[in-house]
Amino acid sequence: MRRDWLGLLLVMLAASTVAMRGDLLAREGPVTAAPAAVASPKLPPVTAPTSATEAPVRELEAITVSGVQPGPGLWRVRNGDHLLYILGTQSPLPKRMTWRSDEVEQVLQVVDRVLGSPGVQVDADVGFFRGMLLLPSAMKAAKNPGDQRLQDVLPADTYARWARLKQRYLGRDTGIEKKRPLIAVFQLYQEALSRSGLKERNVIEPVLEAALKKRKLKITPATLKLMIEDPKQAIADFRKEPLKPVDLECFNRTLDRIEFELPRMTARANAWAVGDVAALRSQPTEAQQLACLSAWFDTDVARKRGLTDLDVRVRETWLGQADLALRESRITFATVGIGELLKPGGYLAQLQARGYTVEAPE
Repeated sequence: MRRDWLGLLLVMLAASTVAMRGDLLAREGPVTAAPAAVASPKLPPVTAPTSATEAPVRELEAITVSGVQPGPGLWRVRNGDHLLYILGTQSPLPKRMTWRSDEVEQVLQVVDRVLGSPGVQVDADVGFFRGMLLLPSAMKAAKNPGDQRLQDVLPADTYARWARLKQRYLGRDTGIEKKRPLIAVFQLYQEALSRSGLKERNVIEPVLEAALKKRKLKITPATLKLMIEDPKQAIADFRKEPLKPVDLECFNRTLDRIEFELPRMTARANAWAVGDVAALRSQPTEAQQLACLSAWFDTDVARKRGLTDLDVRVRETWLGQADLALRESRITFATVGIGELLKPGGYLAQLQARGYTVEAPE
């Protein structure tokens, strides 16, 4: 049985959402649909907004976009007359942006399968009462071993930099000083995003949920599922993990993003909002994310429990479900993080290498 609080701890053990970002929709159950809904892969034309509440697409402002924005178009992957639509998702996004979801809603009216996003689902087979007994240990695991503070575990120059940015974005929050560096810096990162007009958000989820409910469909899971058989021992082991060089690299890279890269992150969020795929494609690989992935995975806790090579295993799990969908279903819809979708050797390149025809948004 999965619990939200335990999932948070398991994120710390396996980097399921903190390191791999937040666009992961995982729903259980096969997809079923009435045959009439997939009679033709043709879609009705997308009409322009007409209601008073649907504002026209705005020109970009210097900081963040607001109002109704179109987002990127859909990629099309073809296997004969079978078609997979992919929406590249992005997070963070402008807080005051509303996504115009017309094209996706029309696709969802005719699909017979919806794939979940690539990602990791980490579970622990614990009942409710046992889970409650583990909660105090889980909360302690978020703190530094031996009641140390960040000033005790970080190099002096790194701590001075942290303290300056913490004062700017979090003020006099003393509780955060007892947390593990990676947890503390992620909290600081979230607050810095918010102060810059950005937010880690999933704009597609409510659209998907409404469409699936209306058509009585469920998302086909495409995530890598991992089970922690010994959650109590895993928590105990994690609490003993010292600060490692890869942890410090992740910490410093995240401070770099907060101190120097917020304008570029805003530009990327704006590019997604207005559908500027060329700008999104030109963005460099996120060094901070790669550093933090290494930090989360390079632990004895992860290695002992088989939480290794997760990036490859996640990709192969999702591509396997995409293969199945392109063989069995006339029309499928899926979401993939746009960075992973577009990068060299990413999901689009992998689908092309499998022999499918890939068409960019019009």
